[in-house]
Amino acid sequence: MSETYEILIKNARLRSNGDKLVNLAIKDCKIAAIGEKITGKAEKEIDAHGNLVTESFVNAHLHLCKVYTLPMMDEEALKDYHGEGMGKAMTAIELAARIKDKYDQAWIVPNVRKAMALSAKFGCTHTRAFADVDSKAKLEGIKALIKVRDEFKGIVDIQVVAFAQDGVVRELGAADLLRQAMDLGADVVGGIPWIEFTDADIIEHVKVIFDIAEEFDKPVSMLVDDAGDPGLRSLELMALETIQRNWHGRSLAHHARAMALYPKPYLQKIAALMKKAQMGVVSDPHTGPLHARVRELLEENVLVCLGQDDISDAYYPFGRNNMLEVAFLNSHLLWMTTRKEMDTLYDMVTTEAAKCIGLDNFTLKVGAQANLVVLDEPDVLEALRNHASPAWVISHGKLVDQDAIKKMATV
Repeated sequence: MSETYEILIKNARLRSNGDKLVNLAIKDCKIAAIGEKITGKAEKEIDAHGNLVTESFVNAHLHLCKVYTLPMMDEEALKDYHGEGMGKAMTAIELAARIKDKYDQAWIVPNVRKAMALSAKFGCTHTRAFADVDSKAKLEGIKALIKVRDEFKGIVDIQVVAFAQDGVVRELGAADLLRQAMDLGADVVGGIPWIEFTDADIIEHVKVIFDIAEEFDKPVSMLVDDAGDPGLRSLELMALETIQRNWHGRSLAHHARAMALYPKPYLQKIAALMKKAQMGVVSDPHTGPLHARVRELLEENVLVCLGQDDISDAYYPFGRNNMLEVAFLNSHLLWMTTRKEMDTLYDMVTTEAAKCIGLDNFTLKVGAQANLVVLDEPDVLEALRNHASPAWVISHGKLVDQDAIKKMATV
């Protein structure tokens, strides 16, 4: 009796297979077979026409409660954040916070749906998404993200981060709101220690975030050292706290832009600490003039990935939740233009990003969950050059219905 599959992809080119074309069969949401010949029938057959089939894309960093808010405010925060040397980054964050006085699920939810529809269109099936939690935003962003997370389940998996954007020491009551957000169903505890006013407060911020993470048994994501100040050291504190709490592999740093100004010996120390903590970093070079030292971290075998960061908000005017576009932009900014480096960039928006946000077995092999894209390009160079939407997107073993997604975005 011949096997029956849900989906059969024919004439697929894999990144690891050179010019050899293979077929891939999907059954019970998993990759059931890979080979030059697969016997059996399928409910749906797709011809890849010799083009790339790879793991789907992963966005490890998106401020989802803020998407499409740029038209609601002036550009003062944008100018300060992108200013020379990022010396006014804290001022930019304080200016951007004005939008939160208007936070309301009524407009946040439609914006989030639109961003997630783009995610599905461009083959990004997993996103770690931040929602601000403070005295202004309250829990409006969290509630909006949880609502859309449930709507898009199985299409785009959203990890909701309860994010103390304005601090936990300088922002009274933020820690209590974070706990309420976790009770509502947030997936990750988020902090930004460098935003505090003193070194003692930065240390306290890190400890509070990890206290809450331990209390709810959840991962940690922190935006660290996101300014042009070589004296910022919250990445080091985060790595040390990860090690001391035995939170290895459950702690993720974001930005670390001050690293661009670190002396080499200190950078080596940070790389060693990150490896010991099994802690990755998400870099977003396209959203600010400074960025983590991606090349040197990769040379030290530190886990690094790329994120979208923002979509049309106070910090960045563009963005489509298209991770191929993110990789394309950063190929220029990081001067990663050889074939090998392009492959690394591709990993940084697929398998490495998956590792950063704790996704297991996120790879194209038999037995893995079928999160795949069928591209219209034959290789990584052309995929980056065109950064177009995939011909087909498969999420959790199911074909994504793009027409249905468009309707979801307008609900």
